[in-house]
Amino acid sequence: MLAIIDYGVGNLTSVLNMFSRIGVDACITGDPAQVEKADRILIPGVGNFDKCMQNFNASGLRKLVEKKAHTDKIPVLGICVGAQMMTRGSEEGREAGLGWIDADTVRFRLDPSGEQKVPHMGWSDLIIAQEAPLWTAMPEEPRFYFAHSYHFVLDDDGKAIGRADYGYEFVCAFRINNIFGVQFHPEKSHRFGMRVLANFAA
Repeated sequence: MLAIIDYGVGNLTSVLNMFSRIGVDACITGDPAQVEKADRILIPGVGNFDKCMQNFNASGLRKLVEKKAHTDKIPVLGICVGAQMMTRGSEEGREAGLGWIDADTVRFRLDPSGEQKVPHMGWSDLIIAQEAPLWTAMPEEPRFYFAHSYHFVLDDDGKAIGRADYGYEFVCAFRINNIFGVQFHPEKSHRFGMRVLANFAA
C-alpha cells in the first residue's frame, strides 16, 4: 500500500486522483498504523517551507517516516516542498530540514533585467541527468509543471537525476538509494507525471 502523508499541507486529493487514474492502491493518511504498514511513502508539500516543517514535526509522524525511509528502506518520494524538506534547510525560512540529502534549498538568482521572473510557474523540459527508476519508459520529450521560487543545490551533483532550465540550469530531481525528490508537480503533469508516479509505485 502506498501512503500519501497527510500532515496538513499539499495537494493530497490531486495526488490521490492521479494514482487512482493509473490503478495504484494509495491512501491519504496521518494514521501511524497505516504508515507503518505502507510499502511506499509519498511526502507532498505546498507553500512555505517553515510551515511545512513545523506541521510535519508536529504531526508525530517524523520518526516513523524516517524509520521507514532509513531502516526499512522502502521507496520514499518527496514532491515540491516535500522534496525541499529533505535538504538541510531553505533560504525561505529558519527551520531545519530533515537533512536526508547533503543539499540546501536556495532562491532563484535570476538576472533582474531578464525575461524570467520568480516564481517559476509553468512547464519546463526535463533534462535527464542520469537514468533512474522514475524515468523508466518515459514518453519522448518529457516536460513537467513547476510552481516554485526555490530549488535544490546539492553538495554532490552525482545525486542529481534530473535538471531543468529557468534562467539557468538547476537540479529538479535527486535520488539517494531508496529516497527520491522532485521539484515539479507530477500530479499536474499529465502523461509525464503519470509515468513518474507509476514508476515510483512499481
